[in-house]
Parts: sequence; C-alpha cells; structure tokens
Amino acid sequence: MIYTVTLNPSIDFIVRLDKVVVGSVNRMTSDDKFAGGKGINVSRILQRLGVENTATGFLGGFTGKFVEDGLKAENIRTKFVKVDQDTRINVKIKADDETEINGAGPEISPEQLADLEAILTGLSADDTVVFAGSAPSSLGNQIYNRLIPAARQAGAQVVCDFEGQTLLDSLNYQPLLVKPNNHELEVIFDVKLNGLADVEKYAREILAKGAQNVIISMAGDGALLVTPEAAYFAKPIKGQVKNSVGAGDSMVAGFTGEFVKSADPIEALKWGVACGTSTAFSDDLADIDFIKETYQKVEVEKL
Repeated sequence: MIYTVTLNPSIDFIVRLDKVVVGSVNRMTSDDKFAGGKGINVSRILQRLGVENTATGFLGGFTGKFVEDGLKAENIRTKFVKVDQDTRINVKIKADDETEINGAGPEISPEQLADLEAILTGLSADDTVVFAGSAPSSLGNQIYNRLIPAARQAGAQVVCDFEGQTLLDSLNYQPLLVKPNNHELEVIFDVKLNGLADVEKYAREILAKGAQNVIISMAGDGALLVTPEAAYFAKPIKGQVKNSVGAGDSMVAGFTGEFVKSADPIEALKWGVACGTSTAFSDDLADIDFIKETYQKVEVEKL
C-alpha cells in the first residue's frame, strides 16, 4: 500500500478574475474549491491511475470535513488524525498575475502527533510512504526527522518531496525518490547550472548523500531521472500551461505508482512526466484520459 502524509492539508480556494485592484472591490468570474496539500494531490492522482492508496496526516473542523469528504467521494482511503482547530484555507488568485494567500494551519498536540507516529510505526516492508509539503508552524519541518525514521524502521520505503534543508535532512533515510527542480538544485549547492551535464552532476551529489533515485524537473525544459546505474532525459512536451499548482505532486504520483508496481525506472519516469505535464496543462489535477494521451507523447533517452 502507498500512504501519503500531508501534515498541513488545506481547502484550495481558486478564484479567477481579469485583474486584482488593491483597495477596491474585486468580483471573481469563477471559482473552485478542492481538497489541497501536496500529499493529497499525490493521492488524487494515484487514484486516477488505479493505484490504491491511503491518505493520512492531520484534519480538523468543518474545513477538514470538506477535505475528507472530497477524498472519499473520489474513493480514496483516509486515515487522518483529527485535530481541534480548523484545517487551513489557501486562496489561489488567478488574474493577470498568480497570487497565493496560504493559511498557517492548526496547532498539533503531542498526543495527536503520537497518533500519527503510531500509524507510521504500524506499516511494513510492503508499504511506501510519500512525505510531501511543509508542516504546520506549531511543528516545524524538523518533525520529519521523527516521522520519516518511524516509517523506515517499520520497513517501509519513503518518497520525500521537500525543498532546501528539509530535503537534505531526508537523504539520511535513503528515500526511494526525491524530486527537486533545477532552481532548487542550484540553491542547495549554491551553483549556477549550465546544461544537462551540470544537472546530472549535482543530481548525483544527491544520490551520494543517500537518495535511491532523483528526478530533476525543469519545467519547459523536460526532466532528468538519475539512478545509480544511468541517467534518463525526458524531453519537454509542448502545450499551454494553465496550472502550476500540483504538477510536481502529479509527477511524484506517476513515478511512485509505477515504480512500486514494476520497479522499472524508465516507465516510472514516463508516467511521472505524463502526470506532471497533463496537470500543468489542466485547470485542476489531470484526469486519467488526458494522462494516458500525454503518456503517448513522452520521449525518454538514456544519456
């Protein structure tokens, strides 16, 4: 079973209007509300791929109920720890520029944290856990240094989708996959990347620090998968980018769902790119028909 851990889920309230005028009344032309959070996005894409999974983390209040009801409506299994305060709402304004206003998230008590830890310690070597996104401010991202080893000590594989120091810390636990983008890779090593050879060089530094596989996403310039054995480049696919939210999570879902099933890194990369690209070209997370259509366009070459 694949588990996704979202420590700070949200309702993503997406509003659309032509232009935001500060200090004035702005009327939206349309809006949508989705269950949000990086791990939750992974669960939603896995379900569309037909990969059974369980979403866990913390939920609370009427907003938490909205998130859980939305997941159950998509036939996604849930095993959330209930908290006292409301799950946050993130406002995504799509106008002449994209603007996000993200909530802080609820307070998590020591008892609630222990309940989540118990879920992770009850896993087995047959399980894979996707840890993704930031923690509520009451916990801080350092909490992953407690939760990831709980899953690893139970025998489960882990996939870690973080940035910066949190990503570097996760390498101590030999994650099955990490997925920084090229800009995050530059920040980690304080370098300027010039071409694929540089990207591969520093991706291998990530491998050397503990990762089993590394995908470097490069937006319109494709994606590079680096394994201990080889490096594979997925060529970019042309299209109109509509949605930058969730594309990386979709890539993680596509790779993880296929790799857990087949252990084939090339196929996993192809499905990862198909899911990430199709979501980038969709208003919400991509549907399965569009993912399959995009998969047919994915070209991978070994470097």
